[in-house]
Amino acid sequence: MGVSGQARVSQNLSRRCCAKIILVTGLLGPILLHSTEGNAQAEDMLIDDFSDPGLTSKLGSVWRGVSDQVMGGISQASVTREVIEERNALRLKGDVRLENDGGFIQAALDLSPDRGVYDASGFTGLRLTVRGNGERYSLHLRSTDNVRPWQSYRAHFTAGPEWEAIELPFASFTPYRLETALDTSRLRRIGLVAIGRAFSADLAVSELAFYR
Repeated sequence: MGVSGQARVSQNLSRRCCAKIILVTGLLGPILLHSTEGNAQAEDMLIDDFSDPGLTSKLGSVWRGVSDQVMGGISQASVTREVIEERNALRLKGDVRLENDGGFIQAALDLSPDRGVYDASGFTGLRLTVRGNGERYSLHLRSTDNVRPWQSYRAHFTAGPEWEAIELPFASFTPYRLETALDTSRLRRIGLVAIGRAFSADLAVSELAFYR
């Protein structure tokens, strides 16, 4: 075989190798991407799936109901664990009343069983799966910077009649009655809240997690 023939053979082999590499890359690309997405989901931190009848969270702390009665209001709060459409859920119900400078009911959870600090700086925000009566609700965070009972960081969402997963990035939480920006490395408490106007609240949450 002459030099030109050898060159043609070499070129053909090179083209075949390139074609195989492209084919393999095309096949593996989606697999690798899918694997990465799966790992990202696995790295989320579950706060609660409400599987415990006593409302003890996956963090070891217990949910409790709070209302404006601690400051003289008359709103009524009910916090229960129920099975709704085959899902374990926390249910916050009650009438929010504005008399006596009141106006809220809440399901609250300390993020550490010993009421210490929880570092969530490695996450992007909070994901919750909710359903409700079409009203607007709030998710409140408290950190070591909240030194007054009325201070918090707040984000809002609407809970419709169908189960829906909602993501609330930390960047969407705004400080209420303080100037300090949210420091997610020093969180203390989280609250599911009906607040700010007179209405009948009915909110169910089947899962709550930090997401990356």
